[in-house]
Amino acid sequence: MIIYRETKKGFSRDMLTNNIENIIADQIKEKTGKSVAANEQSIYKQSLGFMDRLLNDSEIPDDAGILIEYHFPQSSMRADFTITGSNGEKECVLIIELKAWTEAMKTNRDGVVETKFRGKFTPTNHPSYQAWSYASLLKFYSATVEDEGILVQPCVYMHNFDDKDDVIGSQFYGHYLEKAPVFYKHDALKLREFIKKHVREGDKTNVISKIENGKIRPGKHLADAIVATLKNNDEFVMIDNQKVVFEVAKDKALHSNDQNKNVIIVKGGPGTGKSVVAINLLAKLVHKGRTVKYVTKTAAPRAVYLRMLKGKMDQAFYKPLFVSSGTFIREPENAYDCLIVDEAHRLTEKSGMYKEGENQIKEIINASKCSIFFIDENQRIHLEDAGTVSEIEKFAKEAGAKVEVFELESQFRCNGSDGYLNWLDNVLAVRSTANFVFEKKAFNYDFKVLTSPIELFKLIEEKNRKNNKSRIVAGYCWEWKSKNDPSQMDIVFPEFGFQKQWNLTSYGSSWLIDSNSINEIGCIHTCQGLDLDYVGVIIGDDLRFENGQVLTDAGKRSKDDRSVKGYKTLAKQNLVGANQVMDEIIKNTYRTLMTRGLKGCYIYCTDPNLAAYFKGMLQIRHQS
Repeated sequence: MIIYRETKKGFSRDMLTNNIENIIADQIKEKTGKSVAANEQSIYKQSLGFMDRLLNDSEIPDDAGILIEYHFPQSSMRADFTITGSNGEKECVLIIELKAWTEAMKTNRDGVVETKFRGKFTPTNHPSYQAWSYASLLKFYSATVEDEGILVQPCVYMHNFDDKDDVIGSQFYGHYLEKAPVFYKHDALKLREFIKKHVREGDKTNVISKIENGKIRPGKHLADAIVATLKNNDEFVMIDNQKVVFEVAKDKALHSNDQNKNVIIVKGGPGTGKSVVAINLLAKLVHKGRTVKYVTKTAAPRAVYLRMLKGKMDQAFYKPLFVSSGTFIREPENAYDCLIVDEAHRLTEKSGMYKEGENQIKEIINASKCSIFFIDENQRIHLEDAGTVSEIEKFAKEAGAKVEVFELESQFRCNGSDGYLNWLDNVLAVRSTANFVFEKKAFNYDFKVLTSPIELFKLIEEKNRKNNKSRIVAGYCWEWKSKNDPSQMDIVFPEFGFQKQWNLTSYGSSWLIDSNSINEIGCIHTCQGLDLDYVGVIIGDDLRFENGQVLTDAGKRSKDDRSVKGYKTLAKQNLVGANQVMDEIIKNTYRTLMTRGLKGCYIYCTDPNLAAYFKGMLQIRHQS
């Protein structure tokens, strides 16, 4: 999407009006519907002033193209400042990432630095990584760039930063600095020479319009890499009816078009292979040259699968394939060949902090010729979760799409045991099943009730040594103190000398597979839809056993848990109805946590009565 486009001469003219920030803000509002805050407008004015002075050189052609806030096709990414033209031999797109930063800190994470945001240091992409990822997006997803050999060159201009402490320019980030050089506060003349090297002639061919109007497809190198990565990874091998569902869904996706719109619903419980099929579909459709995205509401599955697919190529090449469910609010009808929606039960009506859009299901179906929804209605864990089979069918009918429903039945989690899952449903009072007896030999599953969190941690730590596939998770019953103060501990049991932090601060959405994250505790938002070998679960005060019943208490959830936001308002309107909804959400949360382990689940309960109840249910035997 083109927000602002002018020649260098036209840009200079607009700068002379002393109104450039309002010109840009008005264009953004008109074309995206989003307003630009006053502080952002101030940054525009400052940064663009630097660029105007820098471009004031007769050797930079007046008819070079200038784009501001260029939104890349089929992506939420946008480039601050882009210059188009020719280097004398090839058409060129020069991407300049502008940073008004005055402070930054190194981290030990690849391509990540910290800078001040709202008064505190916050992790963010290294500027060179960011600029390079934008260039990669054009190189690997624009058929015009690939077919016509258009040169795409990224760089960074940090016009307020001198890097005297060698933070941004540290060799730790050398890989990205080579791809996208950084120009600092005193480097304006160097950047000017860099621009003149790449844009010697003006934009005679309207390069950006060619890219905008050209076909968007994954490049051949990317397609080959993603298929090769899956082929060599046993975790993505499809078994049993996973393969059948995959073939049918693939065929529907390949033959969908504007006049033949399809919606496929794939139902399946924990461990039935929904994500395995989803990722294989992504790979195959990319290889077939289709415009396709893997979509989830939560970031954790996207981050984990992105890292698993990395292979020999950098994550930046794969990243545009993985997007959030709130991406499609303003997308044109049938913009994508296929959208693959994992964890569809987590879809919501409104999107983002500002609650935009009408309904994510409707927006996804509208934006794609074929939509594939993977769903387990028993994994609703948030008051805002609105993804159901009936809602998908309703919006598909409204869009004139054909609907097919499939079900994945074979259990591959919990050592292939339907018995354990059914027993767990019985014990948690989710539903009555025939499996009220825990048959350890029949289930071939390791389940233990431990007497302290210390014991739980030691056991998970021991299991984790083998292959880094064991972690501790907990119900969201503790405040997230370490979010604002890294020295604080979150989950503390003084009587046991046990104290740990929540996971998000250090490892973000890829906590589950980070090799150093064993000492932190995860929550439902970082593990739903993902697998471990062994999972340790701390069950908090929101679940207890009293008078022969398993009871829930939403009031014991942390105020930091957005899953229960709105409960108090709902309770004022209908207390009984609110408690029924929260009872389902809390039990579904623990059911989901306790089915993350393929080989075993170990629990510690803060309620002694609940621990005794679980132990009793492990010991019960059929009466003769």
